[in-house]
Amino acid sequence: MIKVNVFRKDRAIHLFEISGHANSGPYGYDLVCAGVSAVSFGAVNAVIKLCEVDLKIDQGEDGGYLSVEIPSSLSIEQSEQVQLILEAMLISLQTIEREYSKFIQIKD
Repeated sequence: MIKVNVFRKDRAIHLFEISGHANSGPYGYDLVCAGVSAVSFGAVNAVIKLCEVDLKIDQGEDGGYLSVEIPSSLSIEQSEQVQLILEAMLISLQTIEREYSKFIQIKD
């Protein structure tokens, strides 16, 4: 099962972790894993590129783990942009969870 943990300070996301494997299909054909990976990496890449923010990223070598921490030293505009992207990511992950709750669990 994929576990998504979202940590907030004053309602703002400051860290999220994604761990585990969905095992909803054979290796290379796991739609839940592919969806979660696409949504989370797309959001991280958007924050880096569009908001020009350096995130603290930790990844497992064999996959199955992603930790992203948002720096506390952002401008108000950067912080608002980052939060919008991360909240959109969370909504997308919750959509996956609604359909595939056997394979993904989100704690916010």
